[in-house]
Amino acid sequence: MAAEQMELADQGPYDAKLRRRPSRGMFVLPSLFTAANIGLGYYAITQSVQGSVADPAYFDHAALAIGFAVLFDGLDGRVARTTNTTSDFGKELDSLADVITFGVAPSLLAYIWGFRMLPLSVHPALRENVVHAGVFVCFLFLICGACRLARFNISINPQPRNPGRPGHKYFVGMPIPAGAGVIAAVIHFFYGSPIYDPRTSLVWLCLLLFTGFLMVSSWRFWSGKEIGINERKPFQLPVIVALVGALIVWRSDWMLMIIALGYLVSGVFARLAYSWARRRRHPRGPIVPSV
Repeated sequence: MAAEQMELADQGPYDAKLRRRPSRGMFVLPSLFTAANIGLGYYAITQSVQGSVADPAYFDHAALAIGFAVLFDGLDGRVARTTNTTSDFGKELDSLADVITFGVAPSLLAYIWGFRMLPLSVHPALRENVVHAGVFVCFLFLICGACRLARFNISINPQPRNPGRPGHKYFVGMPIPAGAGVIAAVIHFFYGSPIYDPRTSLVWLCLLLFTGFLMVSSWRFWSGKEIGINERKPFQLPVIVALVGALIVWRSDWMLMIIALGYLVSGVFARLAYSWARRRRHPRGPIVPSV
């Protein structure tokens, strides 16, 4: 026993670090969540191409799949940080999964649901122009999401234009899962029933453009990374999560819409509040004409 204690005392901090290193099997755990994320994205694509006016449930299934993928996307990062199994391979796989699930899948769903299913008999000339514009805007949404991911991967401690409170972590620009969540929440709110009027498609067009702009902007969006179980109140967070989950199960249409659009609007309000406060701190004086 004494010999074993002396052997442990002779080992340096490097050996202790090796002992604390997780096993190789633990590194597979975050990748399983990422693989589930890719599978949900693929399922959303297959459901989108099968949807129609006669059977809109396929669109609803695709929207729900994207919503579940948002949950898995948040879990894989937390699992990797909790188990100390972060790796470059996991980061690259997660980025590729996000492009498929939150870029390709929602852009295809947004096009088919909001533009492709428009009836030929209602405003035919406007319909043709709206469908062509919808192809471009949905592709633009995909490009904005990919650029958002690329900027996130190469950024080192990025700073938003409207910084928040010290000690709180923020995203620079809306994350691509949140942008995809906006599309999924709106479609699920209508239970997959596609848009009928081309004039309504114009509103859908503006929402897609604005969401794409928020993803590539430098505005502040709350990350939620500082959320953890409080040692003084260990049951507070689980109770809140259980309550929100029960409300989502009860009225998923309203709750998901409120959460998705509320997060979108939060970044806009943060930017407006920062601009207003900055103008109050640095008011512009009267312009004096030069002689």
